[in-house]
Amino acid sequence: MQLQQLSYFVAVAETRHFTQAAERMRVAQPSLSKQIKALEADLGAPLFSRARGNVTLTAAGEALLPLARRILADAETARQEVAELAGLRKGRVRLGATPSLCTGLLADALARFHRDYPGIELLVEEGGSRDLVRALARGQIDLSLIIMPLQGDDPALVTEEILRENLVVVTSSHEPLRKPYLRIEDLRGRPMVMFRRGYDLREATLAACRQAGFEPRLAVQGGEMDAVLRFVEAGLGVAVVPSMVLDGRPGLAATPLAPPGLSRTVALAHRRDVEPTRAAQAFRATLLAFVVEAGQEGTLPQGVELIAE
Repeated sequence: MQLQQLSYFVAVAETRHFTQAAERMRVAQPSLSKQIKALEADLGAPLFSRARGNVTLTAAGEALLPLARRILADAETARQEVAELAGLRKGRVRLGATPSLCTGLLADALARFHRDYPGIELLVEEGGSRDLVRALARGQIDLSLIIMPLQGDDPALVTEEILRENLVVVTSSHEPLRKPYLRIEDLRGRPMVMFRRGYDLREATLAACRQAGFEPRLAVQGGEMDAVLRFVEAGLGVAVVPSMVLDGRPGLAATPLAPPGLSRTVALAHRRDVEPTRAAQAFRATLLAFVVEAGQEGTLPQGVELIAE
């Protein structure tokens, strides 16, 4: 079994097409097919079912896919670690973050890291917290800012809580609520703009409404952070969002939730079974130093408080 064969296998599994997989891997399609057959012979089981032009994974293929992704990710981590022996003059950090953090304080932390380590490539994966946890488990990213608590308290991850951010109700600035506070019950019957599935904000909002005894009235759902904010600006409904996303959004009006309100905890996470690369460790140190300084200087976004010390 060779790494090249596994990379070909993953490409076919993800595209469900041998020609497209060959194009992705930049090899001739017959060469890719030959390597897949060699891998199947080595494992003693077919990995794909090819019927009427449709390519699907067999049971053996389904079992191999997550393992192959993990092996390839670990091999890339090993390459990066060896490359970093040059003293962090080159390398790569693959970071995951939620959209609210990408549009908030993360940009400034990334700028500081890039200034200190200009030779290290930064790759940012933006997504919902649950999607990012899955990406960590698959070895697709090195570190991630995720929302706590984890669903099911995943023992495969090491987490470090760093920030707590308040959630607020936002409306179009043309239709402000003109109230000092809102209760969750006040959202009953109001049209709401809801995030797509996979966002913790979606689940937290739905859970709070149901705990208050009602199902929210959804005017539109399925958006990412920028889309949800734009829909609210357009007057389609209200939304529950982190307070830090309001900077630079004059088209939105925010109303705090009455105590105890809603908040969420942001943590930095990595896989327990893989030691972060030196580049990833350097980014962690930079990020923590940045948020601690911002907390001490009072420059964290409104509604965000420091947990890390």
